[in-house]
Amino acid sequence: MPDGQDVVRSHAVLLQSIDDTPAPPGSLAFWWLGQQTFIVKAGGVRLFFDPYLAENPRRNKPPLLTPEECSEFDLVFCSHDHSDHLDPTAIGGIARASRALFVAPRALGDRMIALGVPPERFVGLNGGESIDLLGANVAAIPAAHEFLDLTSEGLNPYLSYIVRAGGVGLYHAGDTVWWEGMQRELATHAPLDVAFVPINGRDGERYRRGCIGNLSFAEACDLVGPLPVGLAVPSHYDMFDGNREDPARFVDYLEAKYPAVRSWVGPAGTAVVVRAGGEFTAL
Repeated sequence: MPDGQDVVRSHAVLLQSIDDTPAPPGSLAFWWLGQQTFIVKAGGVRLFFDPYLAENPRRNKPPLLTPEECSEFDLVFCSHDHSDHLDPTAIGGIARASRALFVAPRALGDRMIALGVPPERFVGLNGGESIDLLGANVAAIPAAHEFLDLTSEGLNPYLSYIVRAGGVGLYHAGDTVWWEGMQRELATHAPLDVAFVPINGRDGERYRRGCIGNLSFAEACDLVGPLPVGLAVPSHYDMFDGNREDPARFVDYLEAKYPAVRSWVGPAGTAVVVRAGGEFTAL
């Protein structure tokens, strides 16, 4: 485990990278922090997807930021109410440290506010809705984790997000399995310059112990591969023992079946600049 000075140093390096990495119009920059946690710069705004920052001895990747270090984010997204996607430590801490707006399923409004998000900074969405926020267009589509559930009020508790800003578009799948009409729905938002997709899959053994599943590596490839997607980024595959997948299997299958779609797998904390169309540079 890194000592205290190493942690402070690594956090400072990441924060400096976020500050220094340009994302001019027609491009975006992203940093993967493990699991389904992504930082994105695009269109002059800083986006934070599913921030999972809590200390947890079960983690295989330590948090690369503290909530107190997240004062400069503009939009914070939560896809659903599992602690590695809607992390109480992160949500409450970022709400105190920043002036960010928090985007989450409308069904989770009470939960977000109870964690410290001011009501005026909560933006609740349901599947099929979109909104313009700080120069970014945000669209929500339903996710199935592992079912396409609805609350008693008819709301989607799990969402994926499409965000367009600065002339580029991204897809953050959150946690989801394949559902009927999913690819057709995603196609209505194409083209997409980058897609962040979970690949850890699912099986009976995990389901019985409460580990709710996701797309397999092959399903994730078959979801984005036929669409005009520039860059596909696998995620959610190595944070916890017992819920792993090898991202090389995703890369190999994508290259074999959908060679027009690029992929990136890299160390957490790496800056990746993506240009419209999916060409990218890892810094």
